[in-house]
Amino acid sequence: MLALYRKSAKVGKDAAAGQVSRRFGHYPSQTLSHMRLVQITRDRSRRVGLVNGSELRLLDARFPSVYDLAHKALADKSSLQQLVPSLGTSETLDYDSIYKGESDWRFLPAFDHPSDPAHCMVSGTGLTHKASAKNRAAMHKTVDAEATDSFRMFKLGLEGGSPAEGEIGVQPEWFYKGDGTVLKGHRSALTVPAYADDGGEEPEVAGVYFVAQDGHPYRVGYAVGNEFSDHVMEKKNYLYLAPSKLRECAIGPELTIGELAFENLTGEVSVHRGSKAVWSSQIWTGQANMSHSVRNLEHHHFKYAAHRRPGDAHVHFFGADAFSFGEGVTLEAGDLMQVSFPDLGRPLQNFLAIEEKPAKLTSVRTI
Repeated sequence: MLALYRKSAKVGKDAAAGQVSRRFGHYPSQTLSHMRLVQITRDRSRRVGLVNGSELRLLDARFPSVYDLAHKALADKSSLQQLVPSLGTSETLDYDSIYKGESDWRFLPAFDHPSDPAHCMVSGTGLTHKASAKNRAAMHKTVDAEATDSFRMFKLGLEGGSPAEGEIGVQPEWFYKGDGTVLKGHRSALTVPAYADDGGEEPEVAGVYFVAQDGHPYRVGYAVGNEFSDHVMEKKNYLYLAPSKLRECAIGPELTIGELAFENLTGEVSVHRGSKAVWSSQIWTGQANMSHSVRNLEHHHFKYAAHRRPGDAHVHFFGADAFSFGEGVTLEAGDLMQVSFPDLGRPLQNFLAIEEKPAKLTSVRTI
């Protein structure tokens, strides 16, 4: 079966190793047998490639998406780790040229619903990292209630966000970003729409999921993500958090499948303007650095029956440790945002685009 993590973790970099379970067995968290996949497209066709150093080995064209692979693995009562090697072909591509944008192949999001983006939910969880709570409070430093609410929410997670096996922990903050149409891939532009106030990177890891025909959710893997948001709008009033999240976002270029211990991942986020790096910061994620276990975040996302609709895809962001807006950086059109977690493959790069036209009134007609 596709791997399903059933693990709790203590907050802190010294988190104890726990048990990881799949639907039909248990595996120690130290097991790091995993592989990475990419989704690429050319001339309206798409393929899945298995990362092998500087080359991509294309998989059987009958399964042109990771979504299709997940469906096949469940139908075969197999795992993606078992299925993927059996579908390898002799076709290989130069990964470096595609990664740099020097090929006619380009990246799709690392996971999506290939035929119906309306059946892909993109969502996220905030205030899961200590730095995110500090950034939220700093953003609203003139509003005492917001600072209090932010740290209260973070503290609730510290106290009850990593429950014991079989127990339900405290509910986290949750937000909706859109359906699959907002998902972008590596080197795609993330656009600040005309009605927005701003746009800025949020470096995160996203879990991606497939809901089986019996309504059971399965985690397919993890991907590097940029949960692009409108921080100026949010700063006006923290009740604007919800609409500030309704923006494009990106995951990729690689999707890590298999047994990955999501405990303590170190990375870096940076903003480049031309050949100059205008800002960068080291970042940490993983359960040892979070106020909630992944198991708890997943429960509170999938406890809703509407989130367990058979055949649906889900992309869920786990929260950010740092972002440039929190340090006074304003992004400009053409800036390159880069998010790197080496344990999850190559860095994700996206350019900032700004819609250069005035906001247009949307009117509603009566039928």
